[in-house]
Amino acid sequence: MKITIIGGGGIRTVNFINGLLDRCRKLSIDQVVLFDIDKEKLAVIEKLAKHVVKKKSYEKGEAEPLLLVSKEDDIRIALTGADYIVTTLRVGGDHARVMDETIALSHGVIGQETTGAGGFSMACRSIGALLSYCELAKEVAPKAWIFNFTNPSGLVTQTLLDAGFTNVIGICDAPSSTKTRIAEGLGLSEDELYTEFFGLNHLSWISSVKAGGKERIAELIKDTAFLNSVQEFSMFDPESFALTGYLPNEYLYYYYHREKALRNISSSGQTRGQLIEEVNMKMFQELSGMDIDHDPEAALQTFLYYIYIREYSYMSIETGTDRGRDIKKGSLEVPSGMGYAGVMLDCIEGLQSETEKKLVLSVPNHGAIPFLSDTDIIEITCDVSINGIQPVKIENIPMHCEILIRQVKAYENKASRAIREKSIPLAIDALTLHPLVFSFSLAKDLVYAYEKEYGSLF
Repeated sequence: MKITIIGGGGIRTVNFINGLLDRCRKLSIDQVVLFDIDKEKLAVIEKLAKHVVKKKSYEKGEAEPLLLVSKEDDIRIALTGADYIVTTLRVGGDHARVMDETIALSHGVIGQETTGAGGFSMACRSIGALLSYCELAKEVAPKAWIFNFTNPSGLVTQTLLDAGFTNVIGICDAPSSTKTRIAEGLGLSEDELYTEFFGLNHLSWISSVKAGGKERIAELIKDTAFLNSVQEFSMFDPESFALTGYLPNEYLYYYYHREKALRNISSSGQTRGQLIEEVNMKMFQELSGMDIDHDPEAALQTFLYYIYIREYSYMSIETGTDRGRDIKKGSLEVPSGMGYAGVMLDCIEGLQSETEKKLVLSVPNHGAIPFLSDTDIIEITCDVSINGIQPVKIENIPMHCEILIRQVKAYENKASRAIREKSIPLAIDALTLHPLVFSFSLAKDLVYAYEKEYGSLF
């Protein structure tokens, strides 16, 4: 079976390949094709990915590579016959992210690439390209599942569904990463823990945490030691958990502590996008001066050094905390491939199995959240098996959660329409609805600022 990664020159690809190597035979996947419009980065990432395949295949005692990895410059050839397609785009590159965030900050609102104005601008740039790729996939790989990694995942997946693509699943690693750290905080394995998520992408709550069949959510939101031990929860004022009685997705920090996030970003002198742009630039500059063919392991260690810098700086600017660690090249391990890749591979495994897997995905509502329409894309715990993907039904949603979900979903739905119709007035209406903007005059200024920066919003 064949996986095609659109945006294969991105840094996630190496981790993705590494994780896939442990499961490719079980999933009957033997080929990964990488496509990217940035040919220089694609060439580097392909070499690193091939080295990871060769290295792990040798460690496993395999005479032949476990997986065939190749790059393809022709998107039609790359997609033809694919069984699974990954979309992970950053239209405009890292610098466009910088502009998304700094333009928002210059108008006094949070600059963050997936939440609010920054995420809106990114979606406007990305979705046109994604629609073209999906149209081609319908022609040359009509049975393929499309896994959307492109942020803002919820809005992007909603727009693709609204455009008629029903085989798209939105993937985000925040819920799975949070579950991992909850288990660590409780001294349990992930298999011993059941967690239930509901809401929208980057706007969700954990309504249930069970161990041994016992519900523990009520005690956990009052356990200061536990909350401080889990990165995603330690950034919140612990009194905020009483708003719902649930544990929050880390991106709710931008809503619950908006002024703190804005102050921290503004005073840091550097946005997250600027940090990432700087790290990626240094990484690829260093890699471009290396003979990867002659010493691929040295190149891999250089790549991993910068990957770990990115990882340990996550959310540090917004929260005003320092998670820096001493990182040394030479013996760094490739991440296991969890995160985005792990969620996707779990989903593929579930779709091939009669045994249900519990996964958090962005999928159509189908009655799971009672006050939303069936076609609204939500982020929720799902039962995944050969019989399909079924979101769990959520009862007794607190009014606090309902209000936020309704408001952000209304923004996403109007933004989807604005992007598909390429309408500036609808774009202004959409951004007006977002809780982190919530002003017509401000939304109008932001839309025209992005329009001026990029020449066209869409």
